[in-house]
Amino acid sequence: MPQAKDHVYFDHNAGAPLRPGARERMVEVLNDVGNASSVHADGRRARARVEAAREQVASLCKTRSRAVTFVSGGTEANMTALTPTWQDQGSPAYLERLLRGATEHPSVAAGGRFPVSMQEVVPADGNGLIRLDVLKDRLADGGPALVSVMAANNETGVISPLAEIGELVSQAGGFFHVDAVQAAGRMAIDMDAWKADAISLSAHKFGGPQGAGALVVRSTARVPSPLMSGGGQENWRRAGTENVAAIAGFGMAAQDAEREAEDVTRLAALRDRLEAGIREICPAVTIFGEEAPRLANTSCFAAPGISAETALIAFDLERVSLSSGSACSSGKVSVSHVLTAMGVDEAAARCALRVSLGWNSSEADIDRFLEVWPQVVDRLNPKARNRAA
Repeated sequence: MPQAKDHVYFDHNAGAPLRPGARERMVEVLNDVGNASSVHADGRRARARVEAAREQVASLCKTRSRAVTFVSGGTEANMTALTPTWQDQGSPAYLERLLRGATEHPSVAAGGRFPVSMQEVVPADGNGLIRLDVLKDRLADGGPALVSVMAANNETGVISPLAEIGELVSQAGGFFHVDAVQAAGRMAIDMDAWKADAISLSAHKFGGPQGAGALVVRSTARVPSPLMSGGGQENWRRAGTENVAAIAGFGMAAQDAEREAEDVTRLAALRDRLEAGIREICPAVTIFGEEAPRLANTSCFAAPGISAETALIAFDLERVSLSSGSACSSGKVSVSHVLTAMGVDEAAARCALRVSLGWNSSEADIDRFLEVWPQVVDRLNPKARNRAA
């Protein structure tokens, strides 16, 4: 019998494989006992684990540890930040509107704790970047606003002009939240340069465990009202017993991710080689957001006449895992709201595939993709094939 090919994983934007260091630390912690709020030796050991991880996550974000609040993941972090009620310099602050981009993750598009009547969508341009001219007009036309924009898009990898957005929001007297779930470990995080009041993180996007995330604030004097109340954990910002093992794994992954974010040339070279190989076989391929700054790890592309749903099955049968977009929904392949907001027609959007690389991606993985890709093209739309390749 022919030997089965090794499995190749190209879906890091949905969830990265657990890093060995994170796994080892989690197993170590799971063998301990103790509630991090208890005062006895076992509780103090658990507390030390949490605080060590808080330092590691703070270092990733270039901030102080007290700015980090641990939550269950990116969605909870976003839900916590997206509220009309904040504390600012010891006094209540009420925000009358939520302004968010048209290409945001569904956990931001849902609006958090803002009622629908207080939500406004700012359109995107053809590269998926928020329209700064429209945002400026919207900020000037109404009461105090919270602006929420993702640092980098989960489907296309397009990086937002955060410093420019932050300056507009600051000049208008608004508050600024950045969904940095896809950015962490893939680009530098600089809350001061962005003038971001809060950012959201999720451990499993860069090799930590699922079920752990953080909301990080620029100043502990300006914080959103708690989403989870009923206990004093996380400095009264998030009630509930801390998931010590997951938090410890989060910290270890953040430590590794911080080093990787300093130099993304390896991932960029892999992505560029992949895109060149895709186009060599199928010259008519469209790479979405190609003209804008993008994360080094992400490529979202479409080949005419090759349905994403069918292509995903073909790749999966060859033990190559990739995506057609966000995995945080029903698990079904549907038209991307991100591509729709970019003005991509439905036929092209239904052909969109996403490859997202990560900490364990290799040249051999790219080799395997480029071995399977011509087979997929030949099977699904042979007319699109460059026969000279």
